[in-house]
Amino acid sequence: MQKASFSIQRYYFDKVIIDLQNHTSDKLFVDFKPSGVFDSKDSTYKLTFDFLAFTDDQKGTQPFVNIRCNGFFKFENVNSLEEIPSYFYRNSIAILFPYLRAFVSIVTNQANTPPIVLPTMNLISLEQPLKENTSISN
Repeated sequence: MQKASFSIQRYYFDKVIIDLQNHTSDKLFVDFKPSGVFDSKDSTYKLTFDFLAFTDDQKGTQPFVNIRCNGFFKFENVNSLEEIPSYFYRNSIAILFPYLRAFVSIVTNQANTPPIVLPTMNLISLEQPLKENTSISN
């Protein structure tokens, strides 16, 4: 039996909201909302994750950053949802996160404001939510 492997094909951001008027503190609280769709016909996976950032005084309200990233992955030796290895869920968001970090820094820097520099993060806690929010395309 061959081991499953995957590679990223492409990514893009289709929702970008950065409201610096609501950025009132240096403390940053973040949230992720991951989901995915597996297509067994061509062994591809579309990962979508929303990244939300709040300041200390915004918890429970609108985020000042709301970005949706879509990443497309291609599997080798995976023909069903059950064959997707658990390390994919853990690593797929981690593969895309550096692009998000760079994007947020560049956009805020280009706005001639102090750039928002997101820290590196351990995203292993997103493995289970991504698994639970994965569906199969029709």
